[in-house]
Amino acid sequence: MDPRKVSELRAFVKLCKESPGLLHSEELRFLREWVESMGGTIPPAPHNASAETMKDKTEKQPEEPVKPPEPESEESDLEIDNEGVIEPDEDDPQEMGDENVEVTEEMMDEADEKKMEGIHALGEGELQKAINLFTEAIKLNPHLAILYAKRASVFVKLQKPNAAIRDCDRAIQINPDSAQTYKWRGKAHRLLGHWEEAAHDLALACKLDYDEEASAMLKEVQPRAQKIAEHRRKYERKREEKEIKERLERVKKAREEHERAQREEEARQQAGGAQFGGFPGGFPGGMPGGMPGMAGMPGLNEILSDPEVLAAMQDPEVMVAFQDVAQNPANMSKYQNNPKVMNLISKLSAKFGSQP
Repeated sequence: MDPRKVSELRAFVKLCKESPGLLHSEELRFLREWVESMGGTIPPAPHNASAETMKDKTEKQPEEPVKPPEPESEESDLEIDNEGVIEPDEDDPQEMGDENVEVTEEMMDEADEKKMEGIHALGEGELQKAINLFTEAIKLNPHLAILYAKRASVFVKLQKPNAAIRDCDRAIQINPDSAQTYKWRGKAHRLLGHWEEAAHDLALACKLDYDEEASAMLKEVQPRAQKIAEHRRKYERKREEKEIKERLERVKKAREEHERAQREEEARQQAGGAQFGGFPGGFPGGMPGGMPGMAGMPGLNEILSDPEVLAAMQDPEVMVAFQDVAQNPANMSKYQNNPKVMNLISKLSAKFGSQP
């Protein structure tokens, strides 16, 4: 089902649990009949609630916000045919020989003999015997890449891909241009379902030295490897788009916070100017005593040092009325019955009247 519709249905069921009387509305008759046909029962309607009331509640009940569907996991829509994939082997690492051993000509010759015996045993199908012979050869000459590649081929036949990969890794360290080594490592990765790694190794094996067997397996694994790569690119794009969107949201939020802070600062500055910067435009001559603008007045400090004046200027109600009168002295009549406002005006008028 559509996750959005499931979420809406969940919200409706929750609403019905909280207000079971809703089920008695006329619009939900079909739901009551269906529940009862299934053997269920509907809670009785509240005695003081009519069907019309239930209808109103149904209409007015705010919808629960629909939660967005959970993001898909990266594996949710990836289907790969894993036929032929086996469980990884967990054997202890095989003998790799001593890299620091000083190999004599006699040891080389003996290692070559063991290698030939191992190839013969492999041809006879004696896989474990072949493993033992190749291991003895490796002990005698651990610097010969072909010995590891040969043993890796037997490990692949024995369905031990991890052991084969270890041998191939060692062989590639010694000789990175061996097509056979990449072929066997590609086959080992295929057994483990490592499609991209298998495709890489098999393609490289064919590039170094074309091999029909490696080519055939490459055609099998390559479509799966490409599907995985496309899938990964898809989710990488989604992650990048999500990160870009989140960054833009953060920038937008920061900009809004900055603008809000600027507005608040401007408001504080304007409020401060209204309280201490003087009357906007000064009082016209109609103000008792004739009150010029306060800014720059010689007695401003004396005026503001008056505790009663200062306290009045901290009262928002008084300052709103004060600014109203400052802009239009005729508005003073509105505050004749407000002692706080009239007291401040009287004090300021008296002090300004005393100015030379």
